[in-house]
Order: sequence, then C-alpha cells, then structure tokens
Amino acid sequence: MMVELFSGMWGPFIIFGLRIIDVTLATLRLLLTMRGAKKIVPVIGFFEALIWVLAVGTAIQNLHSIWHLLGYAGGFGAGTLVGLAVEEKLAYGLATVRIICTADGDDVADGLRERGYGVTEFSGYGRQGKVEMIYTLVPRRQVREVMRTVEALDDDAFISVEEPRLIQRGWLFGRRRS
Repeated sequence: MMVELFSGMWGPFIIFGLRIIDVTLATLRLLLTMRGAKKIVPVIGFFEALIWVLAVGTAIQNLHSIWHLLGYAGGFGAGTLVGLAVEEKLAYGLATVRIICTADGDDVADGLRERGYGVTEFSGYGRQGKVEMIYTLVPRRQVREVMRTVEALDDDAFISVEEPRLIQRGWLFGRRRS
C-alpha cells in the first residue's frame, strides 16, 4: 500500500511535504545546537533522520520520475524557508543590542530603563565627535520593541544586534535590584 502511494501521482507531493518537515527540523536543530539547547536537539535529530530516510528512500526508488526528483529538491528549498520562519517566530535566546547616539544618549538610556531593560552606558568618540554608547541584553523576542523605543527617542541612533555566545552573571541572571 505504501509503495503504491509513494510511487503514484501523490508521491512527489508526499516527498515534498516530508522534505519540508525534515529540513525545517534540521534548521531548528542546527540553530538550537548553536544556542546550547542540549535536551531538545537529540529529539529533533531523531525525527529529522527518520523523516529524511523515508523521503530519500522514496526519491531513490523513483529516480525515473522527474516529478519525484522535483518534489525532493523543491521540498528542500521550501523547508529551508519554513525552518528560518519558524526559528524567527520562536526567537529563542538572548540578544545584545548596541546603540550609538550622537545626541540624547541619556534620554535613550533612561527610556530603556523605564521600560525595565538593564542598560550600560559609555562615552566615546566617533568620526564626528562625542557619542554615547548604550548596551543592553534582552530576550530576542523583545529586540523589535527595544529598537522602536530607541527610534522614538533618537531617530538618528545607530543600532546593531548580536547574539552572545556565553553569558555569566549580571542583573538579568541574578536577583532583581530595587
């Protein structure tokens, strides 16, 4: 029954769907591995491999069919897009937001603090003179909110976002101060 289903006219669509699932899982597994999610990564890897074997085995059994091959390759491409979209929606982890203001640096820092963000300020010099540098560490889900806050307070601020690899201590991981 399964052989007929996969070899028939629905086979390319089934392979396409399986590839979307397995490549989405592969994308998530890789990104979660980089973020140290040690418990869920092996589970994702198990299902990824299981689905991949089914998809590739079916494609190989039907190498004579261009539709099966297109289903396999198309599912890979679509799975990459779906995996990235899912990861972006999950927004797992933390981000370091670096803000450089030529004016209003204190206002930006105070505005972020009022919204509950921990902020570290530095004075510095840029190409055109004095600047205020502001660093904050936030959950990735809140990066857009931080950027909107900064842009509302200083629409000329330079903003960059990075993902930290290792974090030790700090107000975010200890008891909150009053």
